[in-house]
Formats: sequence, C-alpha cells, structure tokens
Amino acid sequence: MSGVSEKIPVRVYGGPTALFEYGGLRFVTDPTFDPPGEYPMPLPGDHKLVKTDPSPVTAADLGRIDAVLLSHDEHDDNLDNAGRALLPEVPVVFTTVSGAGRLGGNARGLAFWRTAELKRPDGGTVTVTGMPARHGPVGCEPVTGDVIGFLLTSDDLPSVYVSGDNAALEHVEEIAEKFAPVDTAILFLGGARMPFAFDNALLTLDSAQGAEAAKTLGARRVVPAHFDSWAHFKEGRAEIETAFTEAGLADRLDFAR
Repeated sequence: MSGVSEKIPVRVYGGPTALFEYGGLRFVTDPTFDPPGEYPMPLPGDHKLVKTDPSPVTAADLGRIDAVLLSHDEHDDNLDNAGRALLPEVPVVFTTVSGAGRLGGNARGLAFWRTAELKRPDGGTVTVTGMPARHGPVGCEPVTGDVIGFLLTSDDLPSVYVSGDNAALEHVEEIAEKFAPVDTAILFLGGARMPFAFDNALLTLDSAQGAEAAKTLGARRVVPAHFDSWAHFKEGRAEIETAFTEAGLADRLDFAR
C-alpha cells in the first residue's frame, strides 16, 4: 500500500458497510446492521435474501457520520431496517435519483457524472460525483432497480472510488477514461448470483473482474467489500486473494478489517 493511500483510513464492517474518513469528514457506505435471517425481496414470488453472519458493529458504534453513500435503497443487503433508522440522523444521504425520491428528507439523488460538494472542517471542499453502475446484465434495471457508485475528490487528497453493486466492467472503463488513476477503490465484489435471476448471471463483479477493474482504474489500493455475510455471494476472501495474486495485484489488496 502506498503512503498516499494511507492518508485515507478505511474500515469494512461486513457486507457493503464501510467507514472512511476523507477531508475531515466521515462517510459510511450502504449501512447494514440487522441480525442474520431471511429478508423478503421486492420481486414476484417467494424470494428472499439470506443474511448468514451478524454485523460486527451497530450504527451507534460508528460515532459521528457526516454523509452516507448509498448505492441503492431497494435491497436489504444494502440498506436494512437499522440502516434506514440511521439515515435521518445523518446530515446528507447521497443515492440514486429514484432512491432519493423514495427516501425523501435528507436524501440527495445523484445522476451519473453529476456532482455535489461538501464543506470540509478545514474550509476546503469535497466533491462527490455519481459514478455509473449496473446491478446485473444489460437491461436488468426494471428488476434490480437503479444503482450508483461514487467518486470523492478534493484538491489536496487522493481520490476514493466506491463501486456500489456494479456488474458492468464497461462502466469501469468509462470511469477510468475520466478519472484514472484512482488511489483507493472500494470494490463491491463477491460474484453475487441468484438462480432465478437472469439465468444466474452476475449481479456484482466476481473476483477476476474485480482484479480487472483494479487494473483498469490504476487503483493503488483496493478495499474489497460486500463479498461476505449473505448467501447470494459465491466468492469470498480466498477467491479474491487468488484472483488478485494471479493478476499480479496482490500488493494492492487491503481488506481493512
């Protein structure tokens, strides 16, 4: 890990929930704290998401949060009951445009490539840019819903990219054309699949695709997230480590636990 990456403290708390500090502000991704169990899916039929492992923290354990980066609001593995309860206590929640319409209140919708600015405690500015993402194969949106990633930049800080539940390497290529190299990439991996959805197609990047995304982005540090704690993830830490090692990128991995 490079010295510049170490300026951005990141901690992953299982599933998609990570806490990082940037420009004196504290950001949380996709807050999930509910216990293991079955969670209904917003689809026809009796389909459920199954959480297998407890969250290691509660929302209260995280302390002050200045902003939530919410890739989407429609699935319990990205925003559960306890996560929803947290949102009104946070100054701002960045999410999809459709999600902001559903959540209301302090939620701000970001379209792809659109920006918002936050004031840093030291008087500087953090720019949050919405990054393109797609939660499955082409045409999946009517079923999986909209999803978004985020890029954080500031004049004197290395960039941070949060992929959200993205399965589209073509979107990663678009992001790289505009913003590579990025310093820290928080990649949602796990190779999520469900046998009843899109002929078992990938709903998030798998490990090999994660390594390809890291190479495309020129990421100096990769923090894997959202690859554990739920039954629909088909690849875990071992597969991620193998894929990055085979790609010659093992030194970029930081599991941030």
